[in-house]
Amino acid sequence: MDDKVVVDRLDELGQAVLRALPGAVTGYSVAVGELTITAVAAEIVAVTKRLRDDPDFAFVGFVDVTAVDWPQRSKRFDVVYHLLSPTKNWRIRIKTQTDETTPVPSIISVYPGADWFEREVFDLYGVVFTGHPDLRRILTDYGFEGHPLRKDFPLTGFLEVRWDDEQKRVVYEKVQLGQEFRNFDFLSPWEGTDYVLPGDEKAK
Repeated sequence: MDDKVVVDRLDELGQAVLRALPGAVTGYSVAVGELTITAVAAEIVAVTKRLRDDPDFAFVGFVDVTAVDWPQRSKRFDVVYHLLSPTKNWRIRIKTQTDETTPVPSIISVYPGADWFEREVFDLYGVVFTGHPDLRRILTDYGFEGHPLRKDFPLTGFLEVRWDDEQKRVVYEKVQLGQEFRNFDFLSPWEGTDYVLPGDEKAK
């Protein structure tokens, strides 16, 4: 299919979604052959339900839920949903924003398959979903502190786990670095350094 035809088709779909959900959907964009709509977080259940049940859209296929962290924003998280319409051969991405304390409604009542994906987003980013029947960590260990996919999460974490042969059990200890972080020079020798790197003499 021609690129312009694809873009026009997605543009028409974006406009149709805007008309169908005034107030709940605040905008849309088409980039690299994909449609992204932005929605109000509090209305995400109504948005997904309309996209699933309306025969003009028929997004009956749930793909996943994830998040993106933008720590410089007051609403630092984009919660991102991907849906599929097999009969229309459409894919759609829904983005909504929230902060560290404002919960987002769970869409399990619309797409039961969102269960574990919402748990992953809660575990890795700390986004809370109201109405989720079992919102527990799913990928990190019991007692884990913090949310490892937040961009301000320390690279080493807070705790390390090891097997203690004397106690015959797994023990948790605060992370202790064996050495200070080293300064690495990633500058390529072909980018005009003012010093000679080992091996450069072979090039002459």
